[in-house]
Amino acid sequence: MEQDELLRHLVDSLERLGIPYLVTGSVATIFYGEPRFTSDIDVVVQMGVEAIDGLVDVFPPADFYLSRESARSAVLRSGQFNVIHPRSGLKVDLMVAAMDDFDRSRFSRVRRVHPSADYSASFASPEDVILKKLEFYRDGGSDKHLRDSASVVAVTTDLDRQYIVEWAERLGVGDVWQRVLEAVDRTDGV
Repeated sequence: MEQDELLRHLVDSLERLGIPYLVTGSVATIFYGEPRFTSDIDVVVQMGVEAIDGLVDVFPPADFYLSRESARSAVLRSGQFNVIHPRSGLKVDLMVAAMDDFDRSRFSRVRRVHPSADYSASFASPEDVILKKLEFYRDGGSDKHLRDSASVVAVTTDLDRQYIVEWAERLGVGDVWQRVLEAVDRTDGV
């Protein structure tokens, strides 16, 4: 299975089950920014425990690993659970939205895009992808999040920078945003 096939299966399944979602993380960064390798797909979902059985059914155990118990725990605490395709090594990280102010904002700004010519999917806006990358950098320190953010800034011509500034301050990552802007201005990367 290729990553695009897994993403298509996931999107089709979530939409058929009526589970609101947004694709974020590296897959969204690659879509909006510059190509790089990633073996996982990050997706934020709005779901309750009643949706777990349907989700488990569309990822049969002969081909996928999805722990019903992990999914239930994630739903109850707005946490994360995984779908793994062992033969390919691909993984989906499903993060259950807490539906705080930022999650509500992200879901209100979802963009319908074409990751491939034959289907469309709901992606986080480029601004929200950047903001989450800034938070990941703050929380973990990996420079890849800065590089990913800088690539989206460099490539996306219609960024709502005011939205980023406002949310970066609210999320406590205003200094990280400034670092990304300085890197883009230098054009030598992060």
